[in-house]
Amino acid sequence: MTEVASPTDAGPPPLGPRQWPLWLLLGAIVAMAWLPWAWQRGLGRMLGALLRRAMGDRRHVAARNLALCFPGLDAPAREALLRAHFAALGIGLFEFARAWWGPLGASRRRLRIEGLEHLETARARGRGVILVSGHFTTLEMCGRLLCEHVPLAGMYRPHAQGALEWAVKRGRLRYATAMFGREELRPAIRHLKQGGMLWFAPDQETRRGDSVYVPFFGRPASSLTSTHQLARLSGAAVLAFAHERRADGGYTLRLSPPFDAFPTDDATADTARVMAAIEAMVRASPAQYLWIHRRFKRQPEGGDPYA
Repeated sequence: MTEVASPTDAGPPPLGPRQWPLWLLLGAIVAMAWLPWAWQRGLGRMLGALLRRAMGDRRHVAARNLALCFPGLDAPAREALLRAHFAALGIGLFEFARAWWGPLGASRRRLRIEGLEHLETARARGRGVILVSGHFTTLEMCGRLLCEHVPLAGMYRPHAQGALEWAVKRGRLRYATAMFGREELRPAIRHLKQGGMLWFAPDQETRRGDSVYVPFFGRPASSLTSTHQLARLSGAAVLAFAHERRADGGYTLRLSPPFDAFPTDDATADTARVMAAIEAMVRASPAQYLWIHRRFKRQPEGGDPYA
């Protein structure tokens, strides 16, 4: 992977022959980013239907997640939610391209932001601010839209492919003030101590970083304690950032008041609060959550619920 210069610079692009096929693919994605938004939504739904048929393993994971998290839904209702999820996933792929390289005229006109005053109040007190969200298909587009109103940095997982890593980071740095890799904790903490804002999604299961088991939809889920750690080390306020794509093609962003008395001395209790906030976001827009991720792969008693 090509090394990058800093959290605020994507560095030089990798141009070796091994990267040429990926550059051609990225060029096609950039071109698609400029299609009219109505076309992208229609094509996204078609792409989602194709992915639902082609990605058998991920379809199984998503269906299993829905069964685990919504046991009260009958089989036809869960199947309808599964179809809606893949449609949202297909649209979300176009949104990623638009957020990085495309125009936002229609999205700006249809944007609603609720609770921006909570963010401004936290900033006025001279504290850094951590925005926590989940992995939704709207993540990239709504992050860019919020960046047009406040200076926001992000944390992300670097990509192994050099050209993709450069293109994604360069695209995000068009609107984010900085992009910190998940291993760049010290500069991220320094950014928060200086009064900066940082957005990240701590809801995916991972073997890297400190994690604890806390409830998520009533089931134990291995969850990163990073929100607790970042807040404890930086003194930053923590707010929940929910976002959704509306039926009219517009977006709604919702910012909560800061978490009260956060962090505490109990990393597990703090992490449970964060996961409860993300669960509330998912229940509000269930089709748009990234159900294809194996959220419950690790269980305290062992076993794999996706087997």
